[in-house]
Amino acid sequence: MKLLSTKRSVTWVSLLGLLISVCLCQFAAGQAATQGQWSTLPYLMPINPVHMALMNNGKVLVVSGSGNVPANTSYAAALWDPQAGTIITQPVAWDMFCNGMTILPDGRPFVVGGTLQYDPFYGENKTSAYDPASGTFADLQSMAHGRWYPTVTTLGDGRVMTFSGLSDTGATNTSVEIYSVGSGWSPEYVAPWTPPLYPRLHLLPNGTVFYSGSTTRSSIFDPSTHTWTVGVAQTNYSGTRTYGTSVLLPLTPANGYKPVVMIMGGGNPATATTELIDLSASNPQWVPGPAMSQARVEMNATILPNGKVVALGGSAQDENDSTASFNTDLYDPATNTFSTGATNTYPRLYHSNALLLPDATVAVAGSNPARGTYEPHMEIYSPAYLFNPDGSLATRPAITGVTPATLTYGSSFQVQTPDAANISSVVLMRPGAPTHAFDMEQRLISLSFTTGSGLLNVTAPPNGNIAPPGYYIVFILNSAGVPSVASFVQLSASSDVPPSATITNPATDVTVNPGQSVLFSGTGNDPDGSITAYSWVFPGGTPGSSSVAVPGNVTYSSPGTYAATLTVTDNAGLTSQPSAMRKITVADFAMSATPASQNVLPGGRTSYTATVTAKTGFTGTVAFSTGGLPSGATATFTPNTVSGGSGSATMSVATSLFTLPGSYQITVTGRTDGGVSHTATVTLIVGLPPFPNLPL
Repeated sequence: MKLLSTKRSVTWVSLLGLLISVCLCQFAAGQAATQGQWSTLPYLMPINPVHMALMNNGKVLVVSGSGNVPANTSYAAALWDPQAGTIITQPVAWDMFCNGMTILPDGRPFVVGGTLQYDPFYGENKTSAYDPASGTFADLQSMAHGRWYPTVTTLGDGRVMTFSGLSDTGATNTSVEIYSVGSGWSPEYVAPWTPPLYPRLHLLPNGTVFYSGSTTRSSIFDPSTHTWTVGVAQTNYSGTRTYGTSVLLPLTPANGYKPVVMIMGGGNPATATTELIDLSASNPQWVPGPAMSQARVEMNATILPNGKVVALGGSAQDENDSTASFNTDLYDPATNTFSTGATNTYPRLYHSNALLLPDATVAVAGSNPARGTYEPHMEIYSPAYLFNPDGSLATRPAITGVTPATLTYGSSFQVQTPDAANISSVVLMRPGAPTHAFDMEQRLISLSFTTGSGLLNVTAPPNGNIAPPGYYIVFILNSAGVPSVASFVQLSASSDVPPSATITNPATDVTVNPGQSVLFSGTGNDPDGSITAYSWVFPGGTPGSSSVAVPGNVTYSSPGTYAATLTVTDNAGLTSQPSAMRKITVADFAMSATPASQNVLPGGRTSYTATVTAKTGFTGTVAFSTGGLPSGATATFTPNTVSGGSGSATMSVATSLFTLPGSYQITVTGRTDGGVSHTATVTLIVGLPPFPNLPL
């Protein structure tokens, strides 16, 4: 009987465990349908993901630079392919850490500024564009002064505005500069006020740019007059919303594309408060919004295809993971309320990013509250709209094609879908480019459409102030609110076909010695017009730019690898996409000398071997010289020069009887005709001669 009782107990325990397991699974399934679901990717991010940008091939550019490690000079970026599950790292030529990044109309991520110096921080004035097709960076025209922590904003005509950041002297850069593809940067337009670093800026439907924080006073910049209207509105929160965030809520034709901006979180200790401002009002004012479920500093906010905003990450105390915020809050503009979503696993603090992917999930990466370490795990948030009520995956509507793939403002285009009869919404979303708690690119525009047989007839946005030119992703959502996987389209100001640029000379990438020249020539082709302008950029070269088809010889003096680019513009004002490029490698060499030390008596002679070793295809001639010889000593080289890139020479050192004893550091210098030099150091020890033993 005792044995039987034990067996029955085990059976009931097993059944109870099974029931608990079933209940937990049902609860998790139900939770996914109402709160969404988090998952951790099975691979790690190999670099600190300080900056991210979704490109028109579905891949994500990740820029780290020095990665918040002052001693790190191996500046890095990475290409993440979410579909293939691969991350490939690559070097970058300068420190792009703490830059501003946007996407040019031709689809190239545009890096503006970065780090010239740590502690105190000075800003870099360089810029660079990444070509998604070739997977390479090409430096473009530099700004007037450096920018560390700048914001960049794409304007309605495709130009790019940059503001703030620390300059190359460490002061806050108070000027606006505006970049035009091909022609470069405008003059500086100095603001009558000093902005915070990484100011949060939004392009409004009237073409002006709204500053929403982090400080309490809001302002507006007019790109047409280059002037500021300061003190447009005052926030209700009296503190500075440092590392809070800001979102331009969805623009819809139903309400005349009324611009409403929402700010949330920030401060230290952080706040859970939010505020909204309707910038279509005659006297815009900030009004309190609903509170988030947790206080957040260093947070992220991402717009979803259904128009809701996901607020996530951050912490109550800045850079303190013990106060991390793990809840996912979803703001609904239609009801002006938050609902609480599922909780993620890893703290997401300083240098974390959230990015909407084309499959309508949100990727979250990074967290770097302390130098020298960062969070390598990546998480994916799948919103509730991807699940059925029972927790199973919802059936998505499908986009089988979009024609034409290049849209013009106000034009009609077609979205082919077998689910046309059940589609309730079509939206155009600008791919994101987040960094430091703010996405400089994200934007949602709702589109008008009618339903046809197996297709949707959709009307493109009316102008560039509502949707700046460039690449977008199109989502369709069914009557249950389930989004499709997105398709990429390009929005252009003209139906004109963009021109193409070709570099005819050099025909391929080339390697030259320091001081040598490269002969450049190029051409442009426009199938429906004519070429009206040429724009060459020669980073590392002299001259640094040209506006003619055949610029001639460009001299390269400093070792390194440089991307020379040619952009052409046609009679419709369109530029070649992408620019033509040639990689110019300026070769280098290394110097060494042996042995490390030699002894000699006054009046004596000794010798060393000076060796030149070629690097990266160096074939030049190197001449030798010395420095640091003691008085009365001379040095000669046999031979005086080494040609062909590599070789050695004997350095003979002769001292005089009057050379004073001692230890001397001799510098051996090798210098090219182009002025590039490297040194090696050896020691010369001059000793006293032995004295004979004399009788006492």
